[in-house]
Amino acid sequence: MLKVICTLILWVNAGFVAAAESDVQLGPRPFFLVSQMQASLLKDQLQQCSKGPFRKTNFSIGHRGAALMFPEHTRESYEAAAKMGAGVLECDVTFTKDKELVCRHAQNDLHTSTNILLTPLAAKCSKPFQPYNPVNQTPASAECRTSDITLAEFKTLRGKMDGFNPLAKTAQEYVAGTPSWRTDLYAGPTSGTLMSHQESILLFKQLGVKMTPELKEAAVPMPFDGFSQQQYAQKMLDEYKTAGVMPSEVFAQSFHEADVLYWIKNEPEFGKQVVFLDGAASVKELPSLDTLKAYKANGIQIVAPPIFALLTLENGKIAASAYAKNIKAAGLEIITWSLERSGVMASHKGGWYFQSINQAIHNEGDILLVLDVLAKDVGIRGIFSDWPATVTFYANCMGLE
Repeated sequence: MLKVICTLILWVNAGFVAAAESDVQLGPRPFFLVSQMQASLLKDQLQQCSKGPFRKTNFSIGHRGAALMFPEHTRESYEAAAKMGAGVLECDVTFTKDKELVCRHAQNDLHTSTNILLTPLAAKCSKPFQPYNPVNQTPASAECRTSDITLAEFKTLRGKMDGFNPLAKTAQEYVAGTPSWRTDLYAGPTSGTLMSHQESILLFKQLGVKMTPELKEAAVPMPFDGFSQQQYAQKMLDEYKTAGVMPSEVFAQSFHEADVLYWIKNEPEFGKQVVFLDGAASVKELPSLDTLKAYKANGIQIVAPPIFALLTLENGKIAASAYAKNIKAAGLEIITWSLERSGVMASHKGGWYFQSINQAIHNEGDILLVLDVLAKDVGIRGIFSDWPATVTFYANCMGLE
């Protein structure tokens, strides 16, 4: 009898595991990328695991959700990223006029990432829409900040694919600037649901994922109406504590060392895995080994440079860069950004994110080659992606957690 009961328990548990695995749906893109790869042992290995099963992985981080096809930082984008197996989701955090925290990539991007210019709230924008001037060829422009409006007003807006038309003569033309390699199919009047930071926390808990909020630089002078930078940094973590989220589930990020060191000093449990983002725009701007060692000495454990910083070309082959080796030599862990954000690889050669290896990019399948070098040679612990299914697929094939 006991044997039967144990067998039933194992069978039921296996059913739960199978159900969890079946919840991950990758869609066709990862397999399209494999088909585009040049013949290699890596291609053979990826093809052999194409039938799955696939599970959620913390190696796959949803960059603003699934922003390749869904308006970034919206409920729909986050849900899509979780469905693709992203084990970690990102809310870029900024604040409204009434000092409430919301998910937006920048405090001053509402004019390019929402429909605000097509609503009465356009009248509250810091800089109203200005059409393209053909005489002096001045691009169309606007600037709408979350700090221009209250949280209640923010919640009336709809997210759209980030972009604008610099030649626009009307606000309608201006907001219709989605890059050709993205889509507006998931950005309609009944979708693109904007979220407060607190709402994102509750959603992420429901989705069963870890959380990586990024404290964005304010576009307004700080303190803002008595709201200081430290109060801003503290408020972000307080909302996790209020929601009952364990610090081990949160990877707080900032491009500003002062924010990171504030968390390490004042919130040591969260500080154990804060992420110091590296904003270097080129290889020449990357920190030295001594600087990296100083980060470690100050309690920083994880750095997050852009992809190009970690890669170089050796005899025409993609390899780990000297900077990547310095990070490891300093005893730091690495997260990097951002995959699937460079348009058509064969046309754009990977663009800015791949600037150190542009010459080695030839087709869409090279995304997986890059990912393989980052995982095996560089030794990253995770990567942000605008289409997490690609990373989930690779991580599952390679047995990464």
